[in-house]
Amino acid sequence: MQNLLTNKTASLTELRNPKKVIKQAGGKPVAILNRDRLEGYFVPASAVEKLSFAAAEPGEAAAEFKNRKKKLAATLEYLKDK
Repeated sequence: MQNLLTNKTASLTELRNPKKVIKQAGGKPVAILNRDRLEGYFVPASAVEKLSFAAAEPGEAAAEFKNRKKKLAATLEYLKDK
């Protein structure tokens, strides 16, 4: 079972009508599933507009990467030979 980063889902078939998917999602991101497997995310513009972006301070990005790398070490090791 995959962990989804949103509680809204739609199938690839439903995505043929994106306006309907956006309306049902209420402006939130939607996980797109194909035969119950995650294919990707459909993110309406209204959801992205709520995000704020700012330049990282010197060294901040490198520190964040090191922190995430530790958390993802097992996954990265698994994917090494894939």
